[in-house]
Amino acid sequence: MMTSTRSPEPDRGHHWYWCEWAWTGRGGNPVEGGVTIGVDTHGRIVSVVAGTTATAEVERLPGVTLAGFANSHSHAFHRALRGRTHGNGGSFWTWREQMYRVAERLTPESYYRLARGVYAEMALAGVTAVGEFHYLHHGPDGTPYSDPNVMGSALVAAAADAGIRITVLDTCYLAGGLSSRGGPLPLAGPQARFGDGDSATWAARVDGFRPDSPHARVGAGVHSVRAVPADQIPTVAEWARRRDAPLHVHVSEQPAENEACGAAYGLSPTRVLERAGALGNRTSLVHATHLDDGDITAVRSSGSAVCLCPTTERDLADGLPRLHDLTAGDAEDPPAVLTVGTDQHAQVDMFEEMRGVELHERLRSGRRGTLAPAALHDAAGAAGHVRLGWGGVATPEAGILRPGARADLVTVSLDSIRLSGFDPEHAAGALVYAATAADIRHVMADGRWIVRDGAHVRVPDTADALDAAIKEVLT
Repeated sequence: MMTSTRSPEPDRGHHWYWCEWAWTGRGGNPVEGGVTIGVDTHGRIVSVVAGTTATAEVERLPGVTLAGFANSHSHAFHRALRGRTHGNGGSFWTWREQMYRVAERLTPESYYRLARGVYAEMALAGVTAVGEFHYLHHGPDGTPYSDPNVMGSALVAAAADAGIRITVLDTCYLAGGLSSRGGPLPLAGPQARFGDGDSATWAARVDGFRPDSPHARVGAGVHSVRAVPADQIPTVAEWARRRDAPLHVHVSEQPAENEACGAAYGLSPTRVLERAGALGNRTSLVHATHLDDGDITAVRSSGSAVCLCPTTERDLADGLPRLHDLTAGDAEDPPAVLTVGTDQHAQVDMFEEMRGVELHERLRSGRRGTLAPAALHDAAGAAGHVRLGWGGVATPEAGILRPGARADLVTVSLDSIRLSGFDPEHAAGALVYAATAADIRHVMADGRWIVRDGAHVRVPDTADALDAAIKEVLT
């Protein structure tokens, strides 16, 4: 990293920001002081120089500036359930019935308004890209809309208004589960709107979904081996390969899923995906809380990522993933790539998801320090963006402060009681383990400010707008 005693000379057309501290990711301590960042008119970083002093031509950003976060797994409509499903016991399966009741009430218009508020809340939490696991495709009775991708388009519009990028993970969902004899159950009730009949019809519909906006990309999803029969999965995997698109799958979230899959196929969900050709370096396995040894070997050897959502996994009593077994490795035995998401949005706080990954493993294993703060940050940063299709492993487009990357800046204030006593030598640990979304003051996405002084620039009435959208759906 270059050092200087003053900021670089401003170039015409570029914007310059002087960061009191910035997470540059260089060296043993990834947070450096006096970092000047140049941003061009296309929203790309052109310069990152540490050890500078601020000049009159630059905007000062007190606190610590990080690259924007990637929320790798989102169900926007689940946000309507926050506070309504946590206190009365039940199980994942009873929670799911409440979720279905929300799903059946959404229209393209109400889905847009709800998602707009959810994505604005994400922006306030430093999220600059979201992976939306989308399966609300058709009308409530399963009849396609005149535009068969109108619900996906509503999500794209909502993200645009919130100022963040979106990867719509258009999800194949064909069955209502697996019977005791191993056959697929028909879609029932609210599930009717999820289905396309078969994977070939799903692929034909998604082929026609091509958002004409630089902030949106389309990937694929297999809801789960419960919801997509094994013989239908290869078509989805092939679609993702053909488009060089990400493929995300819910995997082994609950023991009952493993048991049903074993009864149906004699294999674990991961092995069903492996046999279907659905594992690989485009694939992200969401939750993966109940993997056996063979599953872990398959995940690691295939280059698949694991997306953990700790706030959801604890709320729904999913279980604790085998983090150490997934991530301990070296160049000869590469670990699984790790990303994080907020899933049902019981909370929208990427710091909480980051630390939850490690803290859950401490409870499971009795050991501290399986993943360092820098690795947890990468799961919410560059790794997350790459697994949503924003760049390659060697060339992430975002989630990192370096020349050529998208200018996504998230500035964390050091003024709160949570970060009192801030020590630059331990800045990474302080941010990951003590900061919250409430400490974020400014957020830039693609060179444009979308949050200033803790308020959303484009949706200034975020709380009221989201409150109204939720009440519209629930009343």
